[in-house]
Amino acid sequence: MLGQVAVREKSNELPAARNLLEVLDVDRAVVTLDALHTQHATAALVTEAGADYVLTVKANQKSLYTWLKALPWGRIPAVTRTDHGHGRRATRTVKAVDVPAWIDFTSATQVAQLRRTITRKGRRTVEIVHLITSADARTAPPELLATWVQSHWEIENRLHWVRDVTYDEDRSQVRTGNAPRVMASVGNTAITLLRLDGHHNIAAALRHHARHTDRPISLLLAA
Repeated sequence: MLGQVAVREKSNELPAARNLLEVLDVDRAVVTLDALHTQHATAALVTEAGADYVLTVKANQKSLYTWLKALPWGRIPAVTRTDHGHGRRATRTVKAVDVPAWIDFTSATQVAQLRRTITRKGRRTVEIVHLITSADARTAPPELLATWVQSHWEIENRLHWVRDVTYDEDRSQVRTGNAPRVMASVGNTAITLLRLDGHHNIAAALRHHARHTDRPISLLLAA
């Protein structure tokens, strides 16, 4: 976790994300964002800071979403990779092309379709995601685009799931003033320190450090 910004009352994530981008050094980085943030202003902010964006396109950008769905994906070569682990098989198929001239989106150079097929205990689920990116084909071939998107999805498992399940934040009674933001900062810092220390299972890491008071102190001093 590199930074956090609170969403103001009667607002949403859009201005908060832009505020965060303005304080982070993202020069030569790749910024991945959910479909809510597929906005011209956000894309401009990312590229002006020297970064590339990879944005998910969904129905909130109705025209762009319709155009991408209508592209002749069946005639576009695909790159496929299959991974096994955690009792499941995941097959990712990605197709990417230069952005058509009639698609007008800030600094866009490529569009892509990513199909993810998950098979677990004989049951298969398929998810299709459309993407738009400022990274050109030379910088980001299809295989690399798929890796960036997979890394974005991993945030859900490595951060949000930990906070929701391991820390049980949804049932927290800390709800007023600055306390929720402070507790979120403390939780994010703890997760980051444990990840940097090489722990993959945060619940097990918390139990390990709770057994001896010198362990968390040593971790803080070594950070």
